[in-house]
Amino acid sequence: MEFPNRLADRYNDTVVRQFAVMTVVWGVVGMLVGVIIAAQLAWPELNLGIPWLTYGRLRPLHTNAVIFAFGGCGLFASAYYVVQRTCQVRIFSDKLAAVTVWGWQLVIVAAAISLPLGYTQGKEYAELEWPIDILITVVWVSFAIVFFGTVGTRKVRHIYVAHWFFGAFILAVAILHLVNSAAIPAGFMKSYSAYAGVQDAMVQWWYGHNAVGFFLTAGFLGMMYYFIPKQAGRPVYSYRLSIVHFWALIFTYMWAGPHHLHYTALPDWTQSVGMVFSLILLAPSWGGMINGIMTLSGAWHKLRDDPILRFLIVSLSFYGMSTFEGPMMSIKTVNALSHYTDWTVGHVHSGALGWVGLVTMGSMYYLIPRLFGHKQMYSVKAIEVHFWTATIGIVIYIAAMWIAGVMQGLMWRAINPDGTLTYTFVEGVKATYPFYVLRLLGGLLYLGGMLVMLWNTLMTATTGRAVSVDVPTTVAHA
Repeated sequence: MEFPNRLADRYNDTVVRQFAVMTVVWGVVGMLVGVIIAAQLAWPELNLGIPWLTYGRLRPLHTNAVIFAFGGCGLFASAYYVVQRTCQVRIFSDKLAAVTVWGWQLVIVAAAISLPLGYTQGKEYAELEWPIDILITVVWVSFAIVFFGTVGTRKVRHIYVAHWFFGAFILAVAILHLVNSAAIPAGFMKSYSAYAGVQDAMVQWWYGHNAVGFFLTAGFLGMMYYFIPKQAGRPVYSYRLSIVHFWALIFTYMWAGPHHLHYTALPDWTQSVGMVFSLILLAPSWGGMINGIMTLSGAWHKLRDDPILRFLIVSLSFYGMSTFEGPMMSIKTVNALSHYTDWTVGHVHSGALGWVGLVTMGSMYYLIPRLFGHKQMYSVKAIEVHFWTATIGIVIYIAAMWIAGVMQGLMWRAINPDGTLTYTFVEGVKATYPFYVLRLLGGLLYLGGMLVMLWNTLMTATTGRAVSVDVPTTVAHA
């Protein structure tokens, strides 16, 4: 059905605009740091002997910048934009929404300062020390109040499916953050985890994999369920499938974390539970991918000349590939080969660059011109250039890491007839070197695409006028 037009000042798009622009800015920063550390893995002397420029300091800065700065700002922008349109009400609290904008930027700046200085809890994707964790909690509670308050005051009886995913993402990340970040402060920027030993590892990877499952999957599926139908001008292929997809995904994802701890001190039965749920996870993941791609039924021709739609649909292809690869890598016999190799790095980046990156870029290309009074971006040709440089960069990157990872796994397990290792670890590193250079090339192409997007965004913003967009919103039906 079509909602009627409202007055242009009905919505608060100032926060959407701020988050959308910062998505692009932090995307450039995060990818730049990624390129720097990729270059350091090929040529270690590039850290120039400066402690805060070493790989160990910059790598968590890269992951936090890409996930929480680039991805996080994209999620905030999308959630605030979509919830107002499909609920047909202004955002619940302008002041709290502003708190989330500036509070989140403060979190990012604090991370950018503290991580290179070596302040870290040492937990992957949860490195930030306790004062910053408290600030994250304040911002997240504000986000939850704004989002659910808007849904609660909606003028439309129906709750659109994107909000199921946004809502699950907000609630799950809140629980994950509070539990995993429980710590005993031992100074202003020093703390000790509330857990110890294998329990700490279990809690960390319950958090770590569900950060992937809810921050990097459920939230971005909320984007997918709104922006693909809007850009394609078609209803969601199957509304019933989207609800089945939602419930199956959020139940199954919670239990998959132990697959990160195969062949460790974690009890074997727990590892097996993680593997089983990871394999089950394939079904809802592919259900969502199929639902998104099939939304183009009757509109496939639009892919020829709509680069934004291409971003969104190709992102789903990478989502499908990554969510097939992940369950396969969780099988213990496969994991025996892949664990601790660059195959894992390839898997992570096929999801991060291919799924999260492309769907965010496509969504921002939809949002940004509308937020600045245009029907389209300043340069559609630049969107085309960005799409191809990003896609080629991803393919080079992940292919290099797949080949390197399988090679590493085979070299590490190769033994001579007398039982001694065939290859030393150093020989494995030497054989990997060409693939590290290829990874750097792929990363440079991806960064180049982000720089094109930054230029296009700045030109769109400076040649238009900031407006509150109010266009009819198509809601899919069963």
